[in-house]
Amino acid sequence: MNQTKETESFLDKYVKGVVVLGVLAGSTSGIFGALIEAPALAMGFWRLLIATPFFAIPVIRNQKAELFSISKKDLTLTFLAGFFLFGHFFFWFNAVKITNVPSAVVIAALHPLIVLAVSIFIWHRKITYKAIIAILVALIGCAVIAGLDYKMLTQGAFVGDIFAFFAGGFMGIYLLMGDMVRKRVAGRPYVFLVFLSCWMFFIIGTLLTSTPLLGYSKMDYIYLVAYAIVCQIGAHGVFNLCMGHVDALYVSTWESSEAVFAIILSVIFLKQIPTYWQIIGCIMVVGALLYYNREIARDNV
Repeated sequence: MNQTKETESFLDKYVKGVVVLGVLAGSTSGIFGALIEAPALAMGFWRLLIATPFFAIPVIRNQKAELFSISKKDLTLTFLAGFFLFGHFFFWFNAVKITNVPSAVVIAALHPLIVLAVSIFIWHRKITYKAIIAILVALIGCAVIAGLDYKMLTQGAFVGDIFAFFAGGFMGIYLLMGDMVRKRVAGRPYVFLVFLSCWMFFIIGTLLTSTPLLGYSKMDYIYLVAYAIVCQIGAHGVFNLCMGHVDALYVSTWESSEAVFAIILSVIFLKQIPTYWQIIGCIMVVGALLYYNREIARDNV
């Protein structure tokens, strides 16, 4: 329990920086997804199987009371959040296999628009027009990073781009549901239940489609372990823990900046020099997000 309090205290102080670290971890998702040859359902099964115990074990050991005190309503919402996370993963894993990664990243990054619309028109939250402009500029910057090149955005299969669109939609709804539940449910129990729910849907999917879970290359399994640790725990686990300290719109907006971090990582590890369009896009995204951060800070004063 003390560890839980220490975690919550740490997030109270440094949550915005932790969100950025989560985005950095998540920015590798497209690369892993493209490298792994196993089909989407097998990828999701192994990714969730590897990651879920990291949250299950400490919750069962130290937070049983909190786990069993969750209301039926919140359990239902958490189960549904796991379904939408499953949908996000299923469409995302397939998208990066049949379309180019930059295209998939830009199209899937539209989820802040869903979160923004729900926040304003359904939850009636007050969001300054300056913050809204910052979000839109960040999304435009993502498109600029792609080079505003129609040919590049259509090099992959059209179906892949549609999958990326649905991946973004499911991501937005998943974050919104987490925003609701995390107001009443502690971070680790929520992450454990969402991951467990998501894993159950992958089990059902593999059974219904007779998708094999074994027989892939050794490198696939190595990549899957890394994928689970970096992206499932380091990104989605972190986002859900942070949700009780910042709202879904904040997480969603910053998560859309993955394209910027993907370029930075390609420079560091692949020695790939970005084009001037990508540099301009990165400046737009980073500038817009810093401005958005300042507006959120002012609003909370």
